[in-house]
Amino acid sequence: MRRILLTACLLLAAALSLPGQSLPADRFKNATLVVQYSFSGTDKDCVIAVDELLRTPGWAGRMRRMDQVPLRGNGQVRMTRREDGLVLYRMSFSTLFQEWQATEEATRVRKSFENVFQLPMPAVPVDITVELYDFHDRVAASLTHPVDPDDILIRPAGHTVPEHRYLLRNGPASRCIDVAIVSEGYTGEEMELFYADAQAAVESLLSHEPFKALAKRFNFVAVGLPSRESGVSIPQQGLWVDTALGSSFDTFYSDRYLTTLHLKRLHESLAGVPYEHVIILANTDNYGGGGIYNSYTLTAAHHPAFRPVVVHEFGHSFGGLADEYFYDDQYTELYYPDVEPWEPNITTQADFDSKWKELLGRDGVGLYEGGGYQSKGVWRGSRDCRMQTNSFPRFCPVCQDALTKMIRFYTD
Repeated sequence: MRRILLTACLLLAAALSLPGQSLPADRFKNATLVVQYSFSGTDKDCVIAVDELLRTPGWAGRMRRMDQVPLRGNGQVRMTRREDGLVLYRMSFSTLFQEWQATEEATRVRKSFENVFQLPMPAVPVDITVELYDFHDRVAASLTHPVDPDDILIRPAGHTVPEHRYLLRNGPASRCIDVAIVSEGYTGEEMELFYADAQAAVESLLSHEPFKALAKRFNFVAVGLPSRESGVSIPQQGLWVDTALGSSFDTFYSDRYLTTLHLKRLHESLAGVPYEHVIILANTDNYGGGGIYNSYTLTAAHHPAFRPVVVHEFGHSFGGLADEYFYDDQYTELYYPDVEPWEPNITTQADFDSKWKELLGRDGVGLYEGGGYQSKGVWRGSRDCRMQTNSFPRFCPVCQDALTKMIRFYTD
Protein backbone atom coordinates (compact mmCIF):
# COMPACT_ATOMS: atom_id res chain seq x y z
CA MET A 1 0.00 0.00 0.00
CA ARG A 2 2.81 2.46 0.85
CA ARG A 3 4.35 1.80 -2.56
CA ILE A 4 0.99 2.44 -4.26
CA LEU A 5 0.57 5.72 -2.39
CA LEU A 6 4.15 6.80 -3.13
CA THR A 7 3.70 6.03 -6.83
CA ALA A 8 0.42 7.96 -6.87
CA CYS A 9 2.05 10.98 -5.21
CA LEU A 10 4.93 10.92 -7.69
CA LEU A 11 2.48 10.73 -10.60
CA LEU A 12 0.56 13.66 -9.19
CA ALA A 13 3.72 15.72 -8.70
CA ALA A 14 4.79 14.92 -12.26
CA ALA A 15 1.42 15.97 -13.62
CA LEU A 16 1.54 19.28 -11.77
CA SER A 17 5.08 19.99 -12.99
CA LEU A 18 4.36 19.43 -16.67
CA PRO A 19 4.54 22.59 -18.83
CA GLY A 20 1.33 24.52 -19.27
CA GLN A 21 -0.49 27.61 -18.16
CA SER A 22 -0.16 28.77 -14.57
CA LEU A 23 -2.53 30.66 -12.30
CA PRO A 24 -1.91 34.42 -11.89
CA ALA A 25 0.18 34.57 -8.70
CA ASP A 26 -1.33 37.89 -7.62
CA ARG A 27 -4.81 36.29 -7.58
CA PHE A 28 -4.45 32.59 -6.83
CA LYS A 29 -2.29 30.00 -5.14
CA ASN A 30 -1.56 26.64 -6.74
CA ALA A 31 -4.19 24.89 -4.65
CA THR A 32 -7.91 24.16 -4.58
CA LEU A 33 -10.40 25.62 -2.12
CA VAL A 34 -13.13 23.05 -1.46
CA VAL A 35 -16.22 24.73 -0.02
CA GLN A 36 -18.86 22.55 1.62
CA TYR A 37 -22.40 23.93 1.86
CA SER A 38 -25.77 22.87 3.18
CA PHE A 39 -28.85 23.81 1.14
CA SER A 40 -32.07 23.34 3.09
CA GLY A 41 -35.70 24.29 2.66
CA THR A 42 -39.06 23.36 1.19
CA ASP A 43 -40.74 23.93 -2.16
CA LYS A 44 -41.11 27.62 -1.24
CA ASP A 45 -37.88 28.63 0.48
CA CYS A 46 -34.19 27.86 0.80
CA VAL A 47 -31.40 28.57 3.28
CA ILE A 48 -27.72 28.32 2.31
CA ALA A 49 -25.08 27.72 5.01
CA VAL A 50 -21.34 27.07 4.96
CA ASP A 51 -20.28 23.76 6.50
CA GLU A 52 -16.48 23.69 6.15
CA LEU A 53 -13.57 24.88 4.01
CA LEU A 54 -10.83 22.50 2.83
CA ARG A 55 -7.60 22.96 0.93
CA THR A 56 -6.22 20.37 -1.50
CA PRO A 57 -2.97 20.50 -3.51
CA GLY A 58 -2.91 21.86 -7.08
CA TRP A 59 -5.65 23.25 -9.29
CA ALA A 60 -7.17 21.12 -12.06
CA GLY A 61 -9.76 23.64 -13.23
CA ARG A 62 -9.72 26.03 -16.14
CA MET A 63 -7.00 28.66 -16.44
CA ARG A 64 -8.77 31.01 -18.85
CA ARG A 65 -12.20 32.65 -18.85
CA MET A 66 -12.14 32.24 -15.09
CA ASP A 67 -14.63 35.09 -14.60
CA GLN A 68 -17.14 33.64 -17.10
CA VAL A 69 -19.62 30.75 -17.20
CA PRO A 70 -20.58 28.74 -20.31
CA LEU A 71 -24.20 28.26 -19.13
CA ARG A 72 -26.38 30.03 -16.59
CA GLY A 73 -27.23 26.84 -14.72
CA ASN A 74 -29.65 26.60 -11.82
CA GLY A 75 -27.13 28.37 -9.61
CA GLN A 76 -23.77 30.09 -9.63
CA VAL A 77 -20.75 30.63 -7.38
CA ARG A 78 -18.85 33.90 -7.69
CA MET A 79 -15.49 34.75 -6.08
CA THR A 80 -14.66 38.46 -5.85
CA ARG A 81 -11.54 40.21 -4.55
CA ARG A 82 -12.56 41.93 -1.34
CA GLU A 83 -10.50 45.08 -1.82
CA ASP A 84 -12.19 46.14 -5.07
CA GLY A 85 -14.94 43.65 -5.97
CA LEU A 86 -13.10 42.29 -9.03
CA VAL A 87 -14.58 38.96 -10.13
CA LEU A 88 -11.81 36.35 -9.96
CA TYR A 89 -13.78 33.19 -10.67
CA ARG A 90 -17.29 32.04 -11.53
CA MET A 91 -18.89 28.65 -12.04
CA SER A 92 -22.46 27.52 -12.72
CA PHE A 93 -24.14 24.37 -11.49
CA SER A 94 -27.34 22.46 -10.76
CA THR A 95 -28.24 20.63 -7.57
CA LEU A 96 -30.25 17.65 -6.42
CA PHE A 97 -31.79 19.96 -3.82
CA GLN A 98 -33.40 22.12 -6.51
CA GLU A 99 -34.76 19.03 -8.24
CA TRP A 100 -36.24 17.92 -4.93
CA GLN A 101 -37.93 21.30 -4.50
CA ALA A 102 -40.10 20.42 -7.53
CA THR A 103 -41.40 17.20 -5.92
CA GLU A 104 -44.57 16.70 -3.91
CA GLU A 105 -42.54 15.72 -0.86
CA ALA A 106 -41.07 19.25 -0.71
CA THR A 107 -44.56 20.65 -0.04
CA ARG A 108 -44.81 18.84 3.30
CA VAL A 109 -41.31 18.49 4.76
CA ARG A 110 -38.09 20.50 5.12
CA LYS A 111 -34.87 18.78 4.05
CA SER A 112 -31.19 19.61 3.70
CA PHE A 113 -28.72 18.53 1.01
CA GLU A 114 -24.93 18.62 0.84
CA ASN A 115 -23.26 20.58 -1.94
CA VAL A 116 -19.54 20.91 -2.59
CA PHE A 117 -17.73 23.22 -5.00
CA GLN A 118 -14.08 23.29 -6.02
CA LEU A 119 -12.66 26.79 -6.48
CA PRO A 120 -9.14 28.04 -7.13
CA MET A 121 -7.47 28.97 -3.84
CA PRO A 122 -7.30 32.77 -3.69
CA ALA A 123 -4.03 34.51 -2.84
CA VAL A 124 -5.86 37.45 -1.26
CA PRO A 125 -8.97 37.85 0.90
CA VAL A 126 -12.15 37.31 -1.13
CA ASP A 127 -15.91 37.17 -0.82
CA ILE A 128 -17.74 34.14 -2.19
CA THR A 129 -21.37 34.45 -3.26
CA VAL A 130 -23.65 31.47 -3.91
CA GLU A 131 -26.94 32.05 -5.73
CA LEU A 132 -29.77 29.63 -6.52
CA TYR A 133 -32.32 30.42 -9.26
CA ASP A 134 -35.97 29.41 -9.47
CA PHE A 135 -37.83 28.20 -12.57
CA HIS A 136 -38.59 31.82 -13.52
CA ASP A 137 -34.87 32.74 -13.58
CA ARG A 138 -35.12 34.74 -10.37
CA VAL A 139 -32.68 34.57 -7.45
CA ALA A 140 -34.36 32.24 -4.95
CA ALA A 141 -31.57 32.22 -2.36
CA SER A 142 -28.20 33.90 -1.92
CA LEU A 143 -25.32 33.82 0.54
CA THR A 144 -22.11 35.88 0.58
CA HIS A 145 -19.32 34.91 2.97
CA PRO A 146 -15.68 35.98 3.39
CA VAL A 147 -12.68 33.72 2.86
CA ASP A 148 -9.16 34.55 3.97
CA PRO A 149 -6.62 32.20 2.36
CA ASP A 150 -4.52 32.37 5.56
CA ASP A 151 -7.40 31.23 7.76
CA ILE A 152 -5.96 28.57 10.08
CA LEU A 153 -9.29 26.70 10.09
CA ILE A 154 -9.16 25.83 6.38
CA ARG A 155 -8.50 22.13 6.76
CA PRO A 156 -5.81 20.55 4.55
CA ALA A 157 -6.81 17.37 2.71
CA GLY A 158 -5.20 15.12 0.14
CA HIS A 159 -2.25 13.87 2.20
CA THR A 160 -3.16 10.28 1.32
CA VAL A 161 -3.83 10.00 -2.39
CA PRO A 162 -6.37 7.27 -3.25
CA GLU A 163 -5.34 4.43 -5.53
CA HIS A 164 -5.87 5.50 -9.14
CA ARG A 165 -4.91 4.69 -12.72
CA TYR A 166 -4.84 6.99 -15.73
CA LEU A 167 -6.85 5.49 -18.57
CA LEU A 168 -6.16 8.38 -20.95
CA ARG A 169 -3.60 11.11 -20.36
CA ASN A 170 -3.03 13.79 -22.96
CA GLY A 171 -1.33 16.49 -20.94
CA PRO A 172 -1.24 18.47 -17.71
CA ALA A 173 -4.42 19.47 -15.89
CA SER A 174 -3.79 23.07 -16.94
CA ARG A 175 -4.44 22.17 -20.58
CA CYS A 176 -6.91 19.28 -20.40
CA ILE A 177 -10.33 18.52 -18.98
CA ASP A 178 -9.74 16.08 -16.12
CA VAL A 179 -12.47 13.49 -15.50
CA ALA A 180 -12.33 11.19 -12.48
CA ILE A 181 -14.16 7.87 -12.84
CA VAL A 182 -14.94 6.61 -9.34
CA SER A 183 -15.89 3.14 -8.09
CA GLU A 184 -19.05 2.64 -6.03
CA GLY A 185 -20.08 -0.70 -4.57
CA TYR A 186 -16.91 -2.52 -5.63
CA THR A 187 -15.05 -4.33 -2.85
CA GLY A 188 -11.27 -4.44 -2.76
CA GLU A 189 -11.39 -7.84 -4.45
CA GLU A 190 -13.47 -6.38 -7.30
CA MET A 191 -11.17 -3.50 -8.25
CA GLU A 192 -9.95 -5.06 -11.48
CA LEU A 193 -13.58 -5.38 -12.54
CA PHE A 194 -14.02 -1.67 -11.80
CA TYR A 195 -10.99 -0.65 -13.85
CA ALA A 196 -12.33 -2.68 -16.78
CA ASP A 197 -15.72 -0.98 -16.40
CA ALA A 198 -14.04 2.42 -16.25
CA GLN A 199 -12.17 1.66 -19.47
CA ALA A 200 -15.48 0.71 -21.11
CA ALA A 201 -16.96 4.05 -19.98
CA VAL A 202 -14.09 5.97 -21.58
CA GLU A 203 -14.41 3.97 -24.80
CA SER A 204 -18.15 4.68 -24.88
CA LEU A 205 -17.69 8.42 -24.43
CA LEU A 206 -14.93 8.66 -27.01
CA SER A 207 -17.02 6.76 -29.57
CA HIS A 208 -19.42 9.74 -29.64
CA GLU A 209 -18.86 13.06 -31.33
CA PRO A 210 -17.65 15.59 -30.41
CA PHE A 211 -15.71 13.70 -27.71
CA LYS A 212 -14.13 11.50 -30.39
CA ALA A 213 -12.74 14.38 -32.44
CA LEU A 214 -11.63 16.31 -29.35
CA ALA A 215 -10.34 13.36 -27.31
CA LYS A 216 -6.88 14.92 -26.95
CA ARG A 217 -8.40 17.61 -24.75
CA PHE A 218 -9.30 15.09 -22.03
CA ASN A 219 -7.61 13.14 -19.25
CA PHE A 220 -9.49 10.23 -17.67
CA VAL A 221 -8.36 8.82 -14.32
CA ALA A 222 -10.01 5.83 -12.61
CA VAL A 223 -10.12 6.09 -8.81
CA GLY A 224 -10.66 2.84 -6.93
CA LEU A 225 -12.58 3.52 -3.72
CA PRO A 226 -13.22 0.14 -2.04
CA SER A 227 -16.63 -0.54 -0.49
CA ARG A 228 -17.26 -2.84 2.45
CA GLU A 229 -20.05 -4.59 0.58
CA SER A 230 -20.67 -5.31 -3.09
CA GLY A 231 -23.51 -3.65 -5.00
CA VAL A 232 -25.62 -0.57 -4.25
CA SER A 233 -28.78 0.09 -2.27
CA ILE A 234 -32.18 -0.54 -3.90
CA PRO A 235 -34.78 0.52 -1.30
CA GLN A 236 -37.81 -0.77 -3.23
CA GLN A 237 -36.29 -4.23 -2.94
CA GLY A 238 -35.42 -3.74 0.73
CA LEU A 239 -31.73 -3.90 -0.22
CA TRP A 240 -29.33 -1.65 1.69
CA VAL A 241 -25.61 -1.94 0.99
CA ASP A 242 -22.64 -0.41 2.84
CA THR A 243 -20.74 1.35 0.04
CA ALA A 244 -18.02 3.97 -0.28
CA LEU A 245 -20.39 6.76 -1.36
CA GLY A 246 -23.72 5.57 0.02
CA SER A 247 -25.49 5.74 -3.35
CA SER A 248 -29.05 4.53 -3.79
CA PHE A 249 -31.76 3.95 -6.36
CA ASP A 250 -35.29 5.30 -5.80
CA THR A 251 -34.20 8.92 -5.44
CA PHE A 252 -37.39 10.98 -5.00
CA TYR A 253 -39.20 7.59 -5.11
CA SER A 254 -38.27 7.19 -8.80
CA ASP A 255 -37.12 3.59 -9.18
CA ARG A 256 -34.44 4.21 -11.81
CA TYR A 257 -33.02 7.46 -10.38
CA LEU A 258 -29.61 6.52 -8.92
CA THR A 259 -27.80 9.21 -6.91
CA THR A 260 -25.61 9.84 -3.88
CA LEU A 261 -26.42 12.47 -1.26
CA HIS A 262 -22.92 12.29 0.24
CA LEU A 263 -21.01 14.90 -1.75
CA LYS A 264 -18.66 15.79 1.10
CA ARG A 265 -17.60 12.15 1.30
CA LEU A 266 -17.15 12.00 -2.47
CA HIS A 267 -14.88 15.03 -2.76
CA GLU A 268 -12.84 14.23 0.33
CA SER A 269 -12.26 10.74 -1.07
CA LEU A 270 -10.84 12.26 -4.26
CA ALA A 271 -8.57 14.79 -2.55
CA GLY A 272 -5.10 14.68 -4.10
CA VAL A 273 -6.26 13.51 -7.54
CA PRO A 274 -6.56 16.25 -10.20
CA TYR A 275 -10.16 16.34 -11.46
CA GLU A 276 -12.88 18.72 -12.64
CA HIS A 277 -15.72 16.33 -13.48
CA VAL A 278 -16.84 13.10 -11.87
CA ILE A 279 -18.34 9.87 -13.24
CA ILE A 280 -19.37 7.32 -10.60
CA LEU A 281 -19.80 3.71 -11.70
CA ALA A 282 -22.13 1.59 -9.58
CA ASN A 283 -21.49 -2.14 -9.32
CA THR A 284 -25.03 -3.26 -10.17
CA ASP A 285 -27.06 -4.63 -13.05
CA ASN A 286 -30.18 -2.76 -11.91
CA TYR A 287 -31.16 -0.21 -14.56
CA GLY A 288 -30.69 3.45 -13.72
CA GLY A 289 -28.48 6.47 -13.36
CA GLY A 290 -28.38 10.21 -12.91
CA GLY A 291 -26.43 13.24 -14.04
CA ILE A 292 -26.34 16.70 -12.43
CA TYR A 293 -24.65 19.64 -14.17
CA ASN A 294 -21.18 20.31 -12.71
CA SER A 295 -21.79 17.80 -9.92
CA TYR A 296 -21.50 14.17 -11.06
CA THR A 297 -22.68 11.36 -13.31
CA LEU A 298 -23.73 8.12 -11.62
CA THR A 299 -24.70 5.05 -13.62
CA ALA A 300 -25.15 1.28 -13.28
CA ALA A 301 -22.09 -0.38 -14.78
CA HIS A 302 -23.50 -3.86 -15.41
CA HIS A 303 -26.87 -3.24 -17.04
CA PRO A 304 -26.93 -3.99 -20.80
CA ALA A 305 -27.63 -0.28 -21.46
CA PHE A 306 -24.56 0.87 -19.52
CA ARG A 307 -22.66 2.25 -22.51
CA PRO A 308 -25.39 4.55 -23.88
CA VAL A 309 -26.56 5.53 -20.39
CA VAL A 310 -23.13 6.68 -19.17
CA VAL A 311 -22.82 8.87 -22.28
CA HIS A 312 -26.33 10.26 -21.79
CA GLU A 313 -25.70 11.09 -18.13
CA PHE A 314 -22.35 12.71 -18.91
CA GLY A 315 -24.27 14.88 -21.35
CA HIS A 316 -26.12 16.19 -18.28
CA SER A 317 -23.24 16.55 -15.84
CA PHE A 318 -20.59 17.84 -18.25
CA GLY A 319 -22.59 19.52 -21.02
CA GLY A 320 -25.60 20.80 -19.10
CA LEU A 321 -27.88 19.10 -21.63
CA ALA A 322 -31.54 18.57 -20.78
CA ASP A 323 -33.45 15.33 -21.20
CA GLU A 324 -35.31 15.40 -24.51
CA TYR A 325 -37.97 12.86 -23.58
CA PHE A 326 -41.29 13.73 -21.96
CA TYR A 327 -43.99 12.06 -19.90
CA ASP A 328 -45.92 14.89 -18.22
CA ASP A 329 -46.08 13.30 -14.78
CA GLN A 330 -43.78 15.62 -12.83
CA TYR A 331 -45.34 17.33 -9.84
CA THR A 332 -44.36 20.88 -10.88
CA GLU A 333 -43.92 22.43 -14.29
CA LEU A 334 -40.23 23.10 -14.89
CA TYR A 335 -40.31 25.35 -17.96
CA TYR A 336 -42.50 28.38 -18.57
CA PRO A 337 -43.29 30.11 -21.89
CA ASP A 338 -41.81 33.47 -20.86
CA VAL A 339 -38.45 32.05 -19.72
CA GLU A 340 -35.85 30.57 -22.07
CA PRO A 341 -34.27 27.41 -20.54
CA TRP A 342 -30.57 27.68 -19.79
CA GLU A 343 -30.00 24.16 -21.16
CA PRO A 344 -28.68 24.54 -24.73
CA ASN A 345 -30.68 21.71 -26.36
CA ILE A 346 -34.25 22.73 -25.50
CA THR A 347 -36.23 25.93 -26.01
CA THR A 348 -39.56 27.48 -25.07
CA GLN A 349 -38.99 29.89 -27.97
CA ALA A 350 -38.93 32.78 -25.51
CA ASP A 351 -35.46 33.55 -26.93
CA PHE A 352 -34.92 31.03 -29.71
CA ASP A 353 -32.32 33.26 -31.39
CA SER A 354 -29.94 32.34 -28.55
CA LYS A 355 -30.29 28.63 -29.29
CA TRP A 356 -29.79 26.66 -32.55
CA LYS A 357 -31.37 29.04 -35.07
CA GLU A 358 -28.22 28.98 -37.22
CA LEU A 359 -28.43 25.16 -37.45
CA LEU A 360 -32.01 24.99 -38.75
CA GLY A 361 -32.34 22.83 -41.85
CA ARG A 362 -29.04 21.00 -41.40
CA ASP A 363 -29.22 17.24 -40.92
CA GLY A 364 -32.86 17.36 -39.95
CA VAL A 365 -32.43 20.10 -37.34
CA GLY A 366 -35.67 21.91 -36.60
CA LEU A 367 -38.18 22.49 -33.82
CA TYR A 368 -39.79 19.31 -32.50
CA GLU A 369 -42.26 19.77 -29.66
CA GLY A 370 -41.61 17.73 -26.53
CA GLY A 371 -38.62 17.78 -24.20
CA GLY A 372 -37.57 18.59 -20.66
CA TYR A 373 -40.26 16.12 -19.44
CA GLN A 374 -43.03 18.25 -21.04
CA SER A 375 -44.94 17.23 -24.17
CA LYS A 376 -46.13 20.80 -24.80
CA GLY A 377 -44.43 24.17 -24.68
CA VAL A 378 -40.85 22.85 -24.95
CA TRP A 379 -39.05 22.04 -28.19
CA ARG A 380 -35.93 20.01 -29.00
CA GLY A 381 -33.74 20.22 -32.11
CA SER A 382 -34.04 16.76 -33.69
CA ARG A 383 -36.46 13.86 -33.91
CA ASP A 384 -34.15 11.67 -31.84
CA CYS A 385 -30.87 11.95 -29.96
CA ARG A 386 -28.71 10.28 -27.32
CA MET A 387 -30.42 12.70 -24.87
CA GLN A 388 -33.82 11.25 -25.82
CA THR A 389 -33.46 7.48 -26.22
CA ASN A 390 -30.83 4.85 -25.43
CA SER A 391 -31.35 3.23 -28.83
CA PHE A 392 -30.28 6.28 -30.83
CA PRO A 393 -26.56 5.93 -31.61
CA ARG A 394 -25.34 9.54 -31.33
CA PHE A 395 -25.91 13.05 -30.09
CA CYS A 396 -28.02 15.15 -32.45
CA PRO A 397 -26.37 18.13 -34.22
CA VAL A 398 -27.73 20.58 -31.64
CA CYS A 399 -26.24 18.62 -28.73
CA GLN A 400 -22.97 18.05 -30.59
CA ASP A 401 -22.68 21.78 -31.17
CA ALA A 402 -23.39 22.53 -27.50
CA LEU A 403 -20.84 19.95 -26.29
CA THR A 404 -18.21 21.29 -28.70
CA LYS A 405 -18.71 24.80 -27.32
CA MET A 406 -18.40 23.49 -23.78
CA ILE A 407 -15.14 21.61 -24.51
CA ARG A 408 -13.69 24.67 -26.21
CA PHE A 409 -14.77 26.90 -23.33
CA TYR A 410 -12.59 24.81 -21.01
CA THR A 411 -9.62 24.28 -23.30
CA ASP A 412 -9.25 26.98 -25.99
